[in-house]
Amino acid sequence: MKQLLAFIQKEFYHVFRDRRTLLILFGLPVVQIVLFGFALSSEVKNISIAILDNAHDVRSEQIISKISASAYFHIKRPALNYREIEQRFKEGDIKCALLFPPGFGSDVYHPGGAEVQIIADASDPNTATTLTNYLTSVINDYQQQLNPASKPVYQIIPEVRLLYNEEQNGSLNFIPGVIALIFMIVSTALTSVSVVREKEMGTMEILLVSPFKPIMVLIAKAIPYLVLSLVNFIIILLLSVFLLNVEIKGSIALIFAESILFIITCLSLGLLISNITASQQTAMLISMMGMMLPTMLLTGFMFPLENMPWIFRALSHILPSRYYYNIIKAVMLKGLGFSFVWKETLILLGMATVLLTLALKNFKIRLS
Repeated sequence: MKQLLAFIQKEFYHVFRDRRTLLILFGLPVVQIVLFGFALSSEVKNISIAILDNAHDVRSEQIISKISASAYFHIKRPALNYREIEQRFKEGDIKCALLFPPGFGSDVYHPGGAEVQIIADASDPNTATTLTNYLTSVINDYQQQLNPASKPVYQIIPEVRLLYNEEQNGSLNFIPGVIALIFMIVSTALTSVSVVREKEMGTMEILLVSPFKPIMVLIAKAIPYLVLSLVNFIIILLLSVFLLNVEIKGSIALIFAESILFIITCLSLGLLISNITASQQTAMLISMMGMMLPTMLLTGFMFPLENMPWIFRALSHILPSRYYYNIIKAVMLKGLGFSFVWKETLILLGMATVLLTLALKNFKIRLS
């Protein structure tokens, strides 16, 4: 045990002595959590809109006032004609436009009704659909306020209820995915260079001739990054709660237990990469690029897996981050217990066991 503690202490010295490692370990998670929490949001806000008001009456001005009060739109200078609107779309000055025809206010009470035209930049189809839905909702709400007594004989009124995210906070979708991404990158990348670094520095011979068993070498290599990853996790949780207003609804103890299991899985993968590569550059390239892109694309927090072809959905099943993302989302955001995530937990446990076994088998006790 004294030998193990001494080796762990040596690994901590390696970490704290390398400023680049410290930057990746503590700087990268903070930058990612702030970036994904504030900048990369699925919500559509402050969209530039131009309004061509040919009516200039009370009705059109009231609708414009409602749009101006919305946080979703930023009204740019008024348009003078249709040709100007088309030019501003080409220049990228606006993303949508609303056109009121002459006599709009008087047409509201005519049997045929009044018409308005909504134009949206559909080079981004999802954003265009969202914008047209927002504008249609504003206009329908104004129409209902204008004449609330006018109701058809048969009417279906949907009652919408949003579960787990009533305020539609966009950060809630990204935080579990960012946590999985950070663990996958930091734990895997830093551990992947730990063994191969000993080979390049020429200190592996000392380890091999010592009475230290191979499994103890791997454990001593992994424990410092396990401890530092848990410190990282605490920092991420504090930033999520106090900076991004994320409410943790589930058990903190269960979240920590699942996070430890996922970190061990990532560390085991990193040790395996470190044992089968010959240079730190190769190990870092495999761990960073090979793990970061699949985690971002195939976990489900940036792009829905249901929309992907079956081959990509099948590939996502071999990623540990997919299961951890589902666990954190269920426990942290929905407040569910272990009975709802035991399957994902068993899969992670199996992955950690297999990866650690392969890392141990590929640990070469003789240098070529």
